[in-house]
Amino acid sequence: MSVATGLERLASDEQDVVKLVRGRRVGLLAHPASVDARLRHAEDIVRASGANLSVLFGPEHGYTGQAQDMIGVGENAQASARVISLYGDSFEDLSPRPDALSGLDVVVIDLQDVGSRYYTFVWSAALMLIACAKQGVQCVVLDRPNPLNGVTLEGAPQRTGYRSFVGLYDVSVRHGMTIGELCTMVRELAGLPKEALEIVSMHGWQRDMLWTDTGCPWVLPSPNMPTPDTALVYPGGCLIEGTNLSEGRGTTRPFEIWGAPFVSGRELAARVQGPGAILRPLSFEPTFHKHARLTCGGVQVHVRDASSFRSYALYLQLIAEVARHSEGGFRFRTETYEYVSDRPAIDLLTGGPEFRACVSQGAPVQDVLQAEERGAQSFAEQRKPWLLY
Repeated sequence: MSVATGLERLASDEQDVVKLVRGRRVGLLAHPASVDARLRHAEDIVRASGANLSVLFGPEHGYTGQAQDMIGVGENAQASARVISLYGDSFEDLSPRPDALSGLDVVVIDLQDVGSRYYTFVWSAALMLIACAKQGVQCVVLDRPNPLNGVTLEGAPQRTGYRSFVGLYDVSVRHGMTIGELCTMVRELAGLPKEALEIVSMHGWQRDMLWTDTGCPWVLPSPNMPTPDTALVYPGGCLIEGTNLSEGRGTTRPFEIWGAPFVSGRELAARVQGPGAILRPLSFEPTFHKHARLTCGGVQVHVRDASSFRSYALYLQLIAEVARHSEGGFRFRTETYEYVSDRPAIDLLTGGPEFRACVSQGAPVQDVLQAEERGAQSFAEQRKPWLLY
């Protein structure tokens, strides 16, 4: 079964979709994965639909997806339209300035998310929606599948004081929502007028679908998200960013492969097991990023049963085990992370200080895992009014 994304419906010349852009002055927020089933990019499809496309917006990694994580992307120009970066040197750069929206009737948002709270594209969409509403510009979101399905949730929403660009609104780590549903949530919680947002829903998407069920082509939406397998491990794998462990950037399987020079993958795999996955000990040498050109021990997480696999809980346990047995080699990241310098990155990622405190005290993580599960169950009820499918 093939899912027709919002972009696919526009490309198919559905008149109730085409009328949203035809003859209007349009901006486009997109990235390399903004493609239809024939791998045609949204920019070309929006133009072919009769829109006056005058400005392009790029999220983190840039409109063309060339930049690594947390690298500011400056504005640039190309022949077809002005390109404006929504990822610069400060938090203020994440929102479009009023002059960037001047003269527009609508901004089309077509971004492939990967289903984890920390993946910043949904928050770029949220900030665009809020900025557009202030300027009287409508946002049209071309909805796309959540690659991790829309049923399974992992992790509690953030606690008070722990919002950031890796979680602007309080949602579970694995939230089980589409970008259209998240924007619907933002519109209601921010008190924006209903007409500020138009969702072009998908045809054929069912909430229990993983990416491999959709029939859609996978294009890496960011430089270190090469396959749908990467998305499966990302709810837990991204936690590695909050530590001095390599999350596998500089390898061909980031977030699946991870470790450090002080890690014994064989011992780690013997101590920690998780349902639905096999941990394979290995050695690797990142070509760039953390521990570049150093031999690291670690594991590769091979997902064998996606239905029972829970990435977030598994990686929390793995990090705790590394900290407990690293003989002083392990530490949590203290450098500025996504524009925040007054709270550790791991606290922003997990949504509070509980996990870091647990690890620092050498306490068992079971109480943390139980609290995370309770939080996910609570959010499953909270999100119901915003679900579109």
